Amino acid sequence: MNRTGTTPALEHTFADLPERFYQALAPTPVAAPQAIRVNDDLARRLGLDPDWLNSAAGTEWLAGNTVATASRPLAAAYAGHQFGGFNPQLGDGRAILLGELRDAQGRLFDLQLKGAGPTRWSRGGDGRSPLGPVLREYLVSEAMAALGVPTSRALAAVSSGETVMRDRPLPGAILARVASSHLRIGSVEYFSARKDTEALQLLVDYALQRHFPAQADTDNPALALLNAVLQAQAQLVSQWQLLGFIHGVMNTDNMLLCGETIDYGPCAFMDAFNPDTVFSSIDHAGRYAYRNQPGIAHWNLASLAQALVPVLHRDPEQAVALAQAAVDTFSDHFLAAHTEGLNAKLGLTGQQADDAQLIEQLYALMAEEATDFTLTFRRLADLAHPEPGNPQDIGDLYTLPPAFDAWLAQWQSRLAREPGDPRARQAAMYRANPVFIPRNHSVEAVLTAATDHGDYAPFHTLVERLARPGQWDPGDRHLAMPPEAGQRVHQTFCGT
Repeated sequence: MNRTGTTPALEHTFADLPERFYQALAPTPVAAPQAIRVNDDLARRLGLDPDWLNSAAGTEWLAGNTVATASRPLAAAYAGHQFGGFNPQLGDGRAILLGELRDAQGRLFDLQLKGAGPTRWSRGGDGRSPLGPVLREYLVSEAMAALGVPTSRALAAVSSGETVMRDRPLPGAILARVASSHLRIGSVEYFSARKDTEALQLLVDYALQRHFPAQADTDNPALALLNAVLQAQAQLVSQWQLLGFIHGVMNTDNMLLCGETIDYGPCAFMDAFNPDTVFSSIDHAGRYAYRNQPGIAHWNLASLAQALVPVLHRDPEQAVALAQAAVDTFSDHFLAAHTEGLNAKLGLTGQQADDAQLIEQLYALMAEEATDFTLTFRRLADLAHPEPGNPQDIGDLYTLPPAFDAWLAQWQSRLAREPGDPRARQAAMYRANPVFIPRNHSVEAVLTAATDHGDYAPFHTLVERLARPGQWDPGDRHLAMPPEAGQRVHQTFCGT
């Protein structure tokens, strides 16, 4: 535990890599930082003192105004495919990695300040963040963590006391973000594009040791890393699909090698089910629509495999063959993960011959009737074992239209063939099917209250409600309800 009144001690394993991996750079101080929210539970997990983080000294540290003498802050270099086009030089344009924290299990986590000032990769930007995107990322990343999805986490949100200019003057803020690391597919592409094989091999070895140490001693580290990332990304994107989550910008610089979700810019959770749903204001062609996410993940991983070719094998033809064979396994990994998750949502323990058709019919009905994605599955959990007085039942909030009746009869007949206790099966379904998600209209209302009126109470209320996504409470029904026609959010924005 960090001693009260002292700046936390950080490790700097990434800073030990050669200087071409980053720009050594301290955060740019801000005028008048004020703590908005500190994630006390996460702080304790990382050995930090929440009371100190909430103090004036802690706020100065979280804002980047105080940097310990022994610290080695930096902005990382990376490249990336953005909407399919390759940019060989992106890098942290408004984020500073302060260093790494180690939890009680010995695992390292990056601590990064987002909105901490300009770097060499800012491309003319101010390096700052408006308040709204900081609060959005805090809300959604913490909701994802509560939903069991691998994700970066929000340690704290701090207002800067400064104004940033976007389409209008906006209050500024800084997000203290924690991730298993910030190594991206684009990090590998950066050195591959420069034909820097030495750095590429160093990066492979570092990523393996940090994220997949069991594979670190393999004869082919690059292939081991590729296979591990493939499986982690297949698992991650399957979870997105199972929750109706749309990332919005699945560029290769936004996909972490460790398989955690990161960069919650124009992300959103689907309301009415439509597989072609797009929210991002910059995704004009629907490249990152809900239905396309698995295919885009596959595409991104093919880009990773191509970037690793120089270190996969000395023989270029053999290297390409190894890369292709690995990438070809993605569909199987994704299908296995998605099937397992969908079975959990529907109360099934194994696949039977007619299950695929049953599932296809469900999704077709959801699309035809435009039913709410989240509440459709949650209502199925109620109907898996209907009992009077069930405190988790949301029938007073949401019911399925009559068009579902024939399908429900087939599904309940299928459940009758399942072994085990129906009550235990229903409890498992409740765990797999949340009732509270970061509804787009609720998030926008929170951001408006904070940005336009300086009112953070709705933000705190929503953060605390989303920490218990599966626990139904009728008193919070307004936070579970789908939007009315006038509340629907049709576009989300990057906020950079």
